[in-house]
Order: sequence, then C-alpha cells, then structure tokens
Amino acid sequence: MILQKRIKVVSELNELIFDNRADATTKLLDVLPKEKMEEDNWLIVCISTQAIPIANIIAEKLNLNYDLLFCEPICAPNNKNCIIGMVSETEEIVLHNELVESFEINLDFIYGEAHRQYEEKILPKVYKYRKGDLIGTLEGKNVLLVDEGCETGMTVMAAVKTVINGGAKSVAYATPVLSVDVARSLEPVTDEIFFVNKVSNFVEVEFYYQMLKELDTDAVLDIISNSKNYLPFQKTDIS
Repeated sequence: MILQKRIKVVSELNELIFDNRADATTKLLDVLPKEKMEEDNWLIVCISTQAIPIANIIAEKLNLNYDLLFCEPICAPNNKNCIIGMVSETEEIVLHNELVESFEINLDFIYGEAHRQYEEKILPKVYKYRKGDLIGTLEGKNVLLVDEGCETGMTVMAAVKTVINGGAKSVAYATPVLSVDVARSLEPVTDEIFFVNKVSNFVEVEFYYQMLKELDTDAVLDIISNSKNYLPFQKTDIS
C-alpha cells in the first residue's frame, strides 16, 4: 500500500515536469485562446530574458509581435536575498508591504534603491536588447505577459502595473507553471491567467523543468535578432 502511494506521488510529480522550454511552450499553447489572440492582434510582452524562447515560439505560431519588459528587484537593506519590491523600466514600483512594514524600511531607501536598479541594471538591458528605446506604446493594446514560471508574483505585479498605466486595453498573464497562491493574488489585477500547471506547494521554477539551461546575452540576442516578430528590431513601425 505504501509502495503504491509512493508510485502515485512520483507519477503525479512527473506529470508536472516539462522536458524543456519547447515542451512547456507546446503545452502552454494548448490553453491559450489562439483564435482570439490572432483576431485581436494581441501584443506578447516577455517579462524576463529567460522566457524569450517561449514568447518567440508563441509569436511565430500566432503571427504576433512581441516585446521585452525589464524589471529588477528591490532588496532589503543589508539582506540581498530578501526582495521587498520590484521596479520596472518605466519606474513603476510594487512593494511587499508586509516586509516593508515588518523591517520598518523607509520610503527614501526604497525609492533610492529603485532608481539605482533602474540606472545600473535596467537601462543597460534596454540598450542591449532594445537599442536604447523604452518599451513601445501600449495604448489600446491587448497585452499577454509571458514568463517561464512564477514563484512570488512580484515581477508579474510590476509588469501588470506598468502595462495598465501604459494604457493597455487588457492584460493577461501566461506561464507554464505557477503557485496556487500567486494565481489567487493575480486574479483581481489581470483579465485572464493561462497556465499548464498550478501547484499548491511550489518549490522553484527550475524544479519543474527537466532541462532549463540559463540563456546568456548572446543566446538571447541571437533569438531576437533573427525573429521577424520581435517588435523593437523590426525595420518598419507597426501600429
């Protein structure tokens, strides 16, 4: 009986694990509203460079454009492992209020650290991956935020805030795997959430991939430079 339970647990766990990003993308495509996305010309916005292969495949399959949105963490003073917030490239800030209050972190520190992350981390990425231009206009667009997984939801929250303040018509979120708690927290601020697996006891994103090779700058640039769907590198302006 105990052996049968263990086999069942292992079997259920294996079903949660993707072979790689391509496998995860194929399964994510199955749950996306593909016809609606094509008909309404959704804009795909990738919220991490590591998810570029996923966004690129979806964009190619549905003949849609995609872009990158850069966000960086704001960490607690003297503890770089404790993320208390996130700042986006438009300097929108999302905070973990319980941690901020618990550690009695003042707003001057937060805004100063956010600006430092913007100048030291975000702007170099903007120049590297978007030739120095901030994300294009989102006014009136149906936006699909994409990532390879979601642990805390902080990056998604910052991206959602950025997209909404940018005038988007709607904002949805798609990821192969996320935690139940994060999904619950995102429901009030997104129009739709699309996922393959929603996990109660979430470990970390890497755990749910058999192979998740980290993409270096050259690998990311190779993908976006050779993609006709990557909006910032297109030769003509597309409305």
